[in-house]
Amino acid sequence: MHGASGAGSGIIAGCSLREPGPLMEKFAAFGGRRLFLAMCCLTLALSACKSNEGKPEDGKASADTRKEFTRRNGYACCNLHYSGDWISDSNLGQLPFIPAGTPISVRKIDGYRAYVEVDGKPMRLGHDYGRAQETTEQWVNKLVVLEDPKPKIARFSPAVRNAIAKGQLMKGMTREQVIIAVGHPQTDENPRLDGPYWRYWWSSFGPYYVYWAKGAVSKIEGHSETVGHMTYKGK
Repeated sequence: MHGASGAGSGIIAGCSLREPGPLMEKFAAFGGRRLFLAMCCLTLALSACKSNEGKPEDGKASADTRKEFTRRNGYACCNLHYSGDWISDSNLGQLPFIPAGTPISVRKIDGYRAYVEVDGKPMRLGHDYGRAQETTEQWVNKLVVLEDPKPKIARFSPAVRNAIAKGQLMKGMTREQVIIAVGHPQTDENPRLDGPYWRYWWSSFGPYYVYWAKGAVSKIEGHSETVGHMTYKGK
């Protein structure tokens, strides 16, 4: 208000023709005051709109913040090979394994890692190789299933049950039985499970191949020592 009044006085003072009368001064002061108040109200209204733009309602998180990981309790889908507290999607056959059906609780997924409890023992799942083909959560959900596979295993033939218990393979096994026995093959090397063979690893330098014919294992190929380790020879 003071700025508008000052500017008006300067302009009138610079004019030598006439001086404003008292009525004109009152009108100018009243009109300037109304204009100033109107501008203040408009500014406050625009500020309030701006401050509320995109802001979630009190007590409600935005869409990004609402999404939280839900703890998953289930069972090992299959024999999961491990080193120390580490279970990788490479699932190397030479390592010891956690038997299919072991209770697993997924506590947290962080990037390419999942923090779990395996039968009460803290361990980690490492999504090391199949990152381009599936998310960590998709991979973890394959490993930690909600239905215990042990009743299903109990319905298999004695030879297949024994092979699974040893983490080995035999001719005639179905795809489901192979997964239970030796785990899921690496997704980066086996993006589709309907191919003519699956590639697995005995060690970091020792691959082996499971070939299929009519939905069942037809042969196992690789280094003779590796094939020997992975083939069940019982009846």
